This record gives sequence, C-alpha cells and structure tokens, in this order.
Amino acid sequence: MTCRAEVSVHSTAMGHGHRISPVDASFLEREKAGARLHVASVAVFEGPAPSWDAVREHVEARLHLVPRFRQRLAEVPLNQGRAVWVDDPHFNLRYHLRHAGLPAPGDDEELKVLAGRIFAQSLDRTKPLWEMWLVDRLGDGGFALIFKSHHALVDGIDAVDITQVLFDTEPDAPPPAPPEHPWVARPLPTPAQLLSDALIERATHPQALAHSARAALDVPRRIADTARDRLADAGVLSFAARASAPPTPLNVKVGPHRRYTWVDAELSQLQAIKDSLGGTVNDAILAVVAGALGRYLRHRAVDTRDLVLRALVPIAVPADSDDAALGNEVRALAAPLPVGLEDPVAQLRAIRDSIAELDETSDAVGARRLTELQGLASPTIMSQAARLAQRQQGYNLVVTNVPGPQVTLYLLGRRLRALYPVVPIAERQALGIAVVSYDGRLGFGLLADYDALGDLDVLARELRAAIDALGAGASISQRAASGRSKAARTPDPSAV
Repeated sequence: MTCRAEVSVHSTAMGHGHRISPVDASFLEREKAGARLHVASVAVFEGPAPSWDAVREHVEARLHLVPRFRQRLAEVPLNQGRAVWVDDPHFNLRYHLRHAGLPAPGDDEELKVLAGRIFAQSLDRTKPLWEMWLVDRLGDGGFALIFKSHHALVDGIDAVDITQVLFDTEPDAPPPAPPEHPWVARPLPTPAQLLSDALIERATHPQALAHSARAALDVPRRIADTARDRLADAGVLSFAARASAPPTPLNVKVGPHRRYTWVDAELSQLQAIKDSLGGTVNDAILAVVAGALGRYLRHRAVDTRDLVLRALVPIAVPADSDDAALGNEVRALAAPLPVGLEDPVAQLRAIRDSIAELDETSDAVGARRLTELQGLASPTIMSQAARLAQRQQGYNLVVTNVPGPQVTLYLLGRRLRALYPVVPIAERQALGIAVVSYDGRLGFGLLADYDALGDLDVLARELRAAIDALGAGASISQRAASGRSKAARTPDPSAV
C-alpha cells in the first residue's frame, strides 16, 4: 500500500464500453456459483474513532482519484460479450460505507470474527464492487477500517485502489485538490447499444473472443496453458510441473463461510534472519510459513515425512514484457515448502536454494525482488494474486508477500498502527496467506474456509512459534560462524 503523496494517479475519465478482461469475466462467472474473489484488508488505527460523517467526507473528497469506484458492471444481452464498466447513475456513497461496533470486550478476537463474516459476504453486482467498514469500540480505544473490493476493479499494476488515496504521510495533511468539474454519471447504454458494441467488436477484433460468455470462460484456460508453457520453458514452473500438489487437509472442498486471523512480526527480525542465513526476507517468510504449516499438520496427525507443499507466489515481470495476454504484469512462481523438515534453518536453506535456482533461469523479476519494488502497491499485487490463484492446479495454497510504505501513515490525523492483508482462497484451497510490510512491521493475514480450518488459531500460534524458532536458529548459526571466524584468526601456538 502506498500513501496518497506517492500515488501516480490516472484520473482521466473512463468512458462507457471499457470491457472487462476475459480472465475477469471467467472469475465473475465463478462467483455466480458461490466463489468469493474479492481482496481485502484490515487497518487498525490509534486514537478515538472519527465520526461516520467525517469518514464519508474524507472518502468523498478522494473518489475522483479512483473513477472506477463509481462504476458498476453492465451485462451484454444474450451473453454475446463480456460485461463493460459503466457509471452508476444511482451511486450512493452511504451504501458503500458501513458502520459497526464490536461487542465487549472489543479486542482483536471480536474484530477477527467480524472481518471473517464480512469477507464471506458477496458483493452486490448491481453496484460498484467495493465496501468499507468503520469499526469502533475497540477495547484499546482505537478503531479499524475493513476494506473489501473485487479484484476486477484493479485490473493492472498501474491501476489505483481506493485505499491508496485515503492515507496521508502527515497527521495534518491538506485534502487533495478538488476535481475540475463535479462528477455526473453519464447515461447508461441501452441493452441494444451494449449488444451492438459487442457484435461490432467481434466483427472487427475477432481475436478478442468476445462472441459469448462461453468463449470468455475458455480464454483463461488457453491463456494459462500458453503462459504455463512459456514459464516452464523459463524454469519458473518447473517445480510444479514435476508433480501435482500433494493432498492435505488444506485442500478440500471450500464452502461459503470464512475465518480470518493475523500474526504480527518485526520486519527487522526477518531481516536479521536473512542477514545471518543468507537469502532474502521473502525466503525467510516462506520458511516460517513452511515451519508453521509443518507444525500445524503434525498437530492434525498428518504424516509430514518428506512432505513438500507447493505455494503459488506472485512475482513481477519486466515492464516491457510482451506477455500482454495475461492482462497484467504479475506471474506465478511455484515455491516449495518443505514442511517435513523440522529444522527451521534447514527449511530456509532449502527454500533459498530452490528459489535462487528458479530466479537464475527465469526471465521474470524473481520473487526475492518483489519486496524491493516499492512502486507496487499491495492492493494491486493482491488483485493480481487473486487472478493467479484461480488457476490453482499444482498448488496447495497462495502465499503473497508485498511491499508497503515504511513511513507512518495517517487517516484524519489518526496514526495507522497495523495493516493486515487478505488474498481470497481458491477452489479446494482452504487457506490463503498474505503478508504486507508497513512502517517496520509485517502483518500476516490468514484467510481460511470456516469449516475446513476450525482451528485456524492453532495455525496462527504455530506461525508465531515458527518465526521465533527460525530467529533462534539464525542466532545460533551466527554465533557458530563467529566462533569459527575467531578461531581462524587465532594463531596456533604449536605452529610457532
């Protein structure tokens, strides 16, 4: 997530007829069958909660910076083309901003329960696909904002999400300059216009495959097959290609309900681990995830000997890539998670070496560099990860690690204390783990199927234990290396 001062905003008006991508069209069809494909986050603030009206005015003053958030989808009659974005003539900000209070004692557990319920609810297709909840009565006197938006709203890495324009780098920052002209919804296209536009597009651009919703549903498979071939040639997916994802309690039929929790960590702790053991912060994050999953699976009496899970990790590709068919600039890396290893240092080294090998043979920006790309906002990467996650064959779960600002952010003068991201879970993937860095801290957000992972709190506890165990292992390794170095510098008396 980036602050308002750092966002390069493309505020040009979006005309009627901006058609959604074939990939997003297929995912929207999946949602009709009950999938939940929105991305989200929980932001926790210090200080008393602002009034609902103050938040509404704050958001309203910035909506012109994200014009897509006043648009909704219009379906083409007779399924003759993909839906298009149109201005919502009935747009009402009061519908999209919700207000909730937590029951006593108002601690993190009540907030997590509320977040899980919100993330389980579908977005209304007849309105712009986003919501924001103001949650007050936190036990420590703070408040929270829960954001939820469909990943189709952010359809490229240069797109802007509403959360990117709400925060300021100073507590008393002035509001953005108002728009030159007040927003007025343009007339809705008629069904006849929508159908005519789709038929003309099909005749003039047959490669768009816009002739029917059924054709649109077939496009992601063709795109994925082509991308998979390219990436396999480059070595990025060579790990996933060797075998399918092993069966685990994480890979079961997913229902409509969700659980959500989070774990905090100091970014400096993960940096110290990578300095001691080599690799990157991203390698260390994958290692603690592997350690936590191994502990959790053994808690559930799963035999983890020689078990290696496969995690889908989004990576960025060069801006001049010609892989336009994917509709974005993020690809999938298949990262091994050796959950059968119980030595956390051995886990990190195995992951580090595997990803280093993939980086050397790939034409993409390696997963190890993703956290260095400060220009990529976390909602953007989460949206791309949501797309990638739906092509879930060969993966046990999605693990995203995306950069956030390393400066303090504010909303209406209140300090943003913590930020926890959400990546949606895919079919037969009951767990998704998203990580975001902010102001020297890491927030691990764990979204799970309600029934499949009724003990999600156990996994969260094991994640915290895995971080500490890897930190302890790194300290022991560093002391051992220091001792060997000191011994090497000490003269041998017998050699004199």
